[in-house]
Amino acid sequence: MPVLVHGEATDPAVDIFDREAVFMEQSMLPLLKRHPGLKVVIEHVTTAETVEIVRAHHGRAAGTITPHHLVINRTSIFQGGLRPHLYCLPVAKREQHRLALRKAVTSGDACFFIGTDTAPHNRSAKEALCCSAGVFGGASALQTYVQVFDEEGALDRFEAFASENGARFYGLPLNEGTIRLERKPTTLPQAVSVEHDEVIIFRGGESLPWSIAG
Repeated sequence: MPVLVHGEATDPAVDIFDREAVFMEQSMLPLLKRHPGLKVVIEHVTTAETVEIVRAHHGRAAGTITPHHLVINRTSIFQGGLRPHLYCLPVAKREQHRLALRKAVTSGDACFFIGTDTAPHNRSAKEALCCSAGVFGGASALQTYVQVFDEEGALDRFEAFASENGARFYGLPLNEGTIRLERKPTTLPQAVSVEHDEVIIFRGGESLPWSIAG
């Protein structure tokens, strides 16, 4: 049975931007050492160091990477003011880590695969005194991922990252259905209505260079 883990230290004394690194050092690496037969998926990897840990344990460790961590860094959260709809956990890190994540997903390494970590919190919960953590990226995930692969010159590696690596790590059959993406500009709505509120879509209202065909 594989262990799937959101890898962050929970000690409030640890700086929020260091919680992933501290967890990897104090908990994940000792766990991998103690249990050599254990398979682990580190969900929503956000640092260059965790990327290297996954690579070093290729075959028994894998990492998922979200679409939003590929296009925002920690400065994005404060660009022109506080942007609560970009606040998520693990929190976005420095630019050097974003670039490392882009290299990881487009590398062709089978130990990395899709994982949106989409979190559709109501607008009232995001724009609140104590803001909920999470980005609603599901609606724009594939369009964002494929844009990154296109920008990095790695479109030939996208299908494996999105559709094959995860299934093979879990020992599951590949999906027989297909989704066709095309390099055609599209604009998603800024939000979707939910009862008496709405959920803001990540990159909603923005012109995206890729769209889902049909």
